[in-house]
Amino acid sequence: MGRHVLKGLQRLGVVLLLVAGGVQPLWAADGGVTIKNDPETGTKSWKFAGNGLDIELIQVPPDFIRASYSARGLPPSVSEAVATRCVFGTIVRNVSDSPLSYRVADWRYMKADGVELPIKTKTEWLEEWHGMGVRFSWSILADDPTFAVGDWIQGFTTMAEPHGSRLSLKLVWSIEGKRYEKVLSNLECAPAPEHDS
Repeated sequence: MGRHVLKGLQRLGVVLLLVAGGVQPLWAADGGVTIKNDPETGTKSWKFAGNGLDIELIQVPPDFIRASYSARGLPPSVSEAVATRCVFGTIVRNVSDSPLSYRVADWRYMKADGVELPIKTKTEWLEEWHGMGVRFSWSILADDPTFAVGDWIQGFTTMAEPHGSRLSLKLVWSIEGKRYEKVLSNLECAPAPEHDS
């Protein structure tokens, strides 16, 4: 991997850590969803806050997945299974005054044709990886958490779409039994690296 790619991946890792730690970058508003394009890494991110939920989706380039999984000694079959999908680093915060729950199995993504498709859950990933003899549970967003006021969680959200695709994501969550939905439109999957084209 070239020095330029490694430097960009390092910056992306720092951006993910800073955002997860509460450091807020400057955002441009777009109909309830704020969008940012990081000039140093070239990655885009989308953020929504409403009805007790604060969620941020950050493009994750395939080379970042390959590098981070390789650094943990995972076989190429595991890293490629994730790196060949559309992946967003996802940070979810409970900004309500009550416990908040979500189930990734209830979330759907939509391509331009509007057909709703399921998102592969952490449980499904773990079953696949365990079938390959790999005992690794870090990285994918938790399936079915309930977390207290002020708590947050992060992980990858993966969709079976090619790099560079545009899609919408329907989020579903609940607070004290009340169900909420929000569609985040016009998300862009990270572009394919030049060597993958």
